[in-house]
Amino acid sequence: MPNRLGAATSPYLLQHRDNPVDWQEWGEEAFAEARARNVPVLLSVGYAACHWCHVMAHESFEDEAVAAALNERFVSVKVDREERPDIDAVYMSAVTATTGHGGWPMTVFLTPEGEPFFCGTYFPRDHFLRVLTALDEAWRTREEEVRASGTHIATSLADALQPPRPYAVEPRALSGAVELLARQFDRTAGGFGGAPKFPPSMVLEFLLRHHARTGETSSLEMASRTLESMARSGLYDQLAGGFARYAVDAGWVVPHFEKMLYDNALLLRAYTTWWKVSGDPLARRVVLETVGFLLRDLASDGGGFASSLDADADGVEGLTYAWTPAQLADVLGDDGPRAAELFGVTPEGTFEHGASTLQLRSEPADRGWFDDVRSRLLTARAARPQPGRDDKVVTSWNGLAIGALADAGGAFDRADWVRAASACAAHVLDVHVVDGELRRASRDGRVGAARAVADDHGNLAEGLLALHQVTGEGRWLDAAREVLHRAEDFAANDGGFHDTASAAEPLYLRPRSAADNAEPAGQSSLAGALVTLGAVTGDPETLDAGARATAAGLGLAVREPRFGGWSLAVAEALVSGPLQVAVVGSGADADALERVARRSPSPGLVVVRGASDAVGVPLLAGRPLVDGHAAAYVCRHMVCELPTTDPEVLVEQLRAGRPSADG
Repeated sequence: MPNRLGAATSPYLLQHRDNPVDWQEWGEEAFAEARARNVPVLLSVGYAACHWCHVMAHESFEDEAVAAALNERFVSVKVDREERPDIDAVYMSAVTATTGHGGWPMTVFLTPEGEPFFCGTYFPRDHFLRVLTALDEAWRTREEEVRASGTHIATSLADALQPPRPYAVEPRALSGAVELLARQFDRTAGGFGGAPKFPPSMVLEFLLRHHARTGETSSLEMASRTLESMARSGLYDQLAGGFARYAVDAGWVVPHFEKMLYDNALLLRAYTTWWKVSGDPLARRVVLETVGFLLRDLASDGGGFASSLDADADGVEGLTYAWTPAQLADVLGDDGPRAAELFGVTPEGTFEHGASTLQLRSEPADRGWFDDVRSRLLTARAARPQPGRDDKVVTSWNGLAIGALADAGGAFDRADWVRAASACAAHVLDVHVVDGELRRASRDGRVGAARAVADDHGNLAEGLLALHQVTGEGRWLDAAREVLHRAEDFAANDGGFHDTASAAEPLYLRPRSAADNAEPAGQSSLAGALVTLGAVTGDPETLDAGARATAAGLGLAVREPRFGGWSLAVAEALVSGPLQVAVVGSGADADALERVARRSPSPGLVVVRGASDAVGVPLLAGRPLVDGHAAAYVCRHMVCELPTTDPEVLVEQLRAGRPSADG
């Protein structure tokens, strides 16, 4: 008997539409039913690529006994955390506060008014049935006590989740963050902390920017060691490009195999910056292959990018990706043993059941041989069961992809990457803006009802601003301004931002996070977009707003820099910039100037090229050719140098003003 999820736009919810559990989507109808029946609400939150979500679904939500207990005693609500990050955030805070840990599937029991009173994550079937029995008994016999518990949790969390005090954006704080990161750095394998180990993409961006501003070496060493280790590890798909979500071990050998759009967009930007800083050929290769993964495996017909590839295939985690020596030999014949040695495929296996993940700890001596081997293995892998794809288009993550593709396209002279970014931006603006309001997600061109949250606005605006810089088109700047204008509804009293708009659906508390975890927080993403907008327009009021927003979120970042990477990266841009470069003219001379500018790693740098006084492009206003020749205009902190027609002079102008150390 189908439940009430059949009309959902979320692939995750659609995975549950034929469960015997009478699932409903989040909304007033579900809570009204709970109040009318006077029963608790089961809130189950997950996402399509989540391995343990699938396990709990098979064990419990497809089970008739579990379904009968839920349908009789509870109202069951299923939420896709990627479609409703606001719901996920407020209830995950309750889970972590009451259990000491969090994760997905998230399993929370609520009063009919939405207050959490019992929290958990994954429950095996028999344990889950016992929980259902106990909670039903408690509600029927001690309802007032249960309600009081929910009220206490809600009140305590509201008090505990007050934002940190604003922290001044100053060089000394950024140097202190580098010192704290150095104490937590894994000098053997790169990264920070132990297992499980997540790619610290935003922290790496901060470290690279810090080095570019100061010349300090330890930040570059930490970033380079981590970026190289990840690129040579099992976390990275050595055959097709793209990164998995995280590694289950500290050495990056065994990934949790799901591939997320946001991870790959953020890492694409970090590897592009690494290449700008170092010129390392490994960085270049990873950029090329990661873009290939995005365009091949996550692109959709409309121009947007899908959210993820599943960790499982045919219900088996890693089935698509892991290899045994015998499997390599079956595909490669006499080349099998050599490939096994190169990829770290052992008889014992590094993963499960004697299989190994593929690593590439050193560059192959014969690149032609390696490319042939990789092509043959990819062909064989394509015949295996393939992971499912969550094809919903999320505004925030597409914004990250737009920015990363535009930035990489400019740095590597790849007009096709810039065109892909433009197509994505056009799709998001065409489909996700409804009656002047930005929405969170769509699928197959049908937009969902969920409103966009703060990071949707910040990341989309940042992507549009990157696209404006690389194309010189005023339409992307206009769109970014409009997105950030809408974000004024998220403003907090301290200059920062809440995660939800003032007119959004009220939850039991209004979420606001200063922590950059898997992706930039709404707070830091909006701060960064405001700083960039101020730089490309030369508007001091917008720059001041970006500085206030950055300061509002920096208190956590300077204490716990692993969870404030994007706030710190934005702060580096503020301390170093704005550094504005306008390139006017056409032809080879203008190309050479633009190439120098776009390959500079200087934090706070914005670059726009086009015709002098191009309509809708502030940085090109009043920038004439010099004696009929293409020219570059450099302004630092709103103070401009003489224009130059010489790329070597431009190099020196971009290097000028970098301090040797923080004061």
